[in-house]
Amino acid sequence: MELFKNPGFVILGLCGFIFFVSGFIQLKFPPKNINSLYGYRTKSSMQSKEAWDFAQRYSAIISIWIGAIMILLGVCSLMFPLLSNNFQVWVSLVIIFSSAGILIFSTEQKLKEKFIKK
Repeated sequence: MELFKNPGFVILGLCGFIFFVSGFIQLKFPPKNINSLYGYRTKSSMQSKEAWDFAQRYSAIISIWIGAIMILLGVCSLMFPLLSNNFQVWVSLVIIFSSAGILIFSTEQKLKEKFIKK
C-alpha cells in the first residue's frame, strides 16, 4: 500500500497511536500504589500518594492529546509526498522526542506548582 511507503505517516501514526493508547490505558486503569513498574515515575511524582495520583491522571491526559496530534501530523504528512523520505524521518523523530519532552516538562511543572511549597 502507498500509505506505508510514507515514513512520516508510518512513524508519527504508529508513535501517536502508542502515545494515545498508553495514555488511555493509564487514564482508565491508573496504578493504585506508588511503584517502579507502571505509570509516570519520577522522583517528584513518587514523593506522596497525592502527587502520584495527580501525575498519573495529568500525564495520561497529556499523552492522549500528544498522541492525537501526532496521528494528525502523520496524516498531514501524506499531503507532502515531494519531501524526501530522510527528511520525513528526521522531522518525525524531532516531533517524537519533542513530544516526550513536553509530556515530562509539563507534568513536572504542574507537580512543582501543586505539591512543592516554596
